Amino acid sequence: MVRLLIGLAGLMGAAGVALAAASAHGADAGRLASASAMLLFHATAVLAVMGLLARGLLHGGIGLVAACGFVIGAALFAGDLTLRQYAGQSLFPMAAPTGGTVMIASWLAVTLAAVVARK
Repeated sequence: MVRLLIGLAGLMGAAGVALAAASAHGADAGRLASASAMLLFHATAVLAVMGLLARGLLHGGIGLVAACGFVIGAALFAGDLTLRQYAGQSLFPMAAPTGGTVMIASWLAVTLAAVVARK
């Protein structure tokens, strides 16, 4: 699971850079800039959570849930915005807000994981 999450963080980072480039070179590409930012920020967050878990600074199960939430939430958010930009349609109704909510919940899970971590 750890290697999978690290690999997904790498893919998120690569997609984030690609969307940033597309945003910089495309007309009316504000959605892509937002999608890029969410992917890049949360790819870094996944890597940070994995590092904190390895050092025992976060509760293991809660930390893994948070990292998975970052991946799922960022994928929903960025996927929806990217699909709207290029295909003119949504991934599904409320996909971006759902992804945003999952990312917020994941940040709260990181907080919880830090509070209940074994010392």
